[in-house]
Amino acid sequence: MNFETALAELADFPLVEAIFGRRSRRFALGDEIPDGPLAYRSRHEPVPLTDLERMLVLSAMGGTTGWHYSITRHARYAPHVSNYAGAAAGRTFPSAAGIHTAELFFTDDSGLYFFPTRDAGALVDPAVEEVTPELVVERHRERLRRLSPGRLYLPAEEPYLEGHNTWCVNVPGSLLVIPVADIAQHLIAILCFFAQNGYAIYDDVNDRELPGLAEFGGLVDVEEPFPLTFTEQYALTEATAELASACYAGVLMLQAMGLGGWMFDGIDRFAMLGASGDPAVPGLGFRYDEDERWPTPNPTGREGVFEACCPPRHRDMAAAVEAFAERKFGPGGPFHRDTPGAWTDSPGFRGSALVHDDEFKACVSLQAQYVLDTFGKFPGTVPTVFIMNYVQAHHLDLDFYDRFFKPGAYLHTHATHMQKWHGAEEQT
Repeated sequence: MNFETALAELADFPLVEAIFGRRSRRFALGDEIPDGPLAYRSRHEPVPLTDLERMLVLSAMGGTTGWHYSITRHARYAPHVSNYAGAAAGRTFPSAAGIHTAELFFTDDSGLYFFPTRDAGALVDPAVEEVTPELVVERHRERLRRLSPGRLYLPAEEPYLEGHNTWCVNVPGSLLVIPVADIAQHLIAILCFFAQNGYAIYDDVNDRELPGLAEFGGLVDVEEPFPLTFTEQYALTEATAELASACYAGVLMLQAMGLGGWMFDGIDRFAMLGASGDPAVPGLGFRYDEDERWPTPNPTGREGVFEACCPPRHRDMAAAVEAFAERKFGPGGPFHRDTPGAWTDSPGFRGSALVHDDEFKACVSLQAQYVLDTFGKFPGTVPTVFIMNYVQAHHLDLDFYDRFFKPGAYLHTHATHMQKWHGAEEQT
């Protein structure tokens, strides 16, 4: 097989064709639909993705692509730059104000893995090198962290999988990518954003002002605060946009490579995060807690791997706010003078941001600690960590589509994938 040819054709694949040719193509090599009008059993064995195929999908979903440009100006703090961002590098998907709280997990036949990139810095830099698929894969491969051998176990039944997914999700040979967002950290970022612009919150669930907030009246407007529930939905929605955008980037890559698969949300997120209640179904192995005040369990992370920016990772919310500030202003952060960047004077740009002072952090911490104390978790009304979308990638069984669909059910990249990427004969 000639990977150079396959990669060259991949790089030249038209974006318009990827957009207009995108479809959910669920029937993989080795699959079976046992009944109904599309009943069919594959005549082929499953074919796992190669390391190159896997890395291309992962890099499309969460790879770094250079230094992001930050927010250019805000009159409220000019001539200082807007200092909202949490990370210095841009990735293949957008993040509100460059906060970047999402990371990728994935599983295939070889194990369960973590693929952290949000604080990796710019692993490629278009200012000094040509960014190619080969280079991206090379630079990102070392980010993989294997957590356990063997495919993540999810029983192929409800409630673990939605009923329409029991025959096709997490099947042998497939790659299942699992983006996870730290909503706690994103809410801290929102509270910082609010404070920078003179806003605060009040508890609309219990219809009361936050005790002690009045002492910060010179910093935020304590007379017209935002509702807590609105603020937390704001954080959840912004972070979910990261998850969805990462998945959409992944499915566009599937079209260009000629892989089957799709973007979906039909896996129980509690089972996936480790809160199934069944020790035989540990999912990602996240810690979770339960409380009579909460309608559902609340996962907070996997120790030493992905931990939400709140207790138990931090002793209290003041420590969590301090950790977020360190991520922004410390070494490698978007507002540290020594962090490289995209500007002709990157130290000057990054160094012009105002660092959060003690009063600012105290104001944000007071609001965050109130939420934790009142609701027993942070955030109080939405999950601490969140999953919405998944991407599955697999090798398509063309025979199934040729039998049951009209011409055009798959792209030319699917028709030629096995020959170009695996040196195999076309399916017959």
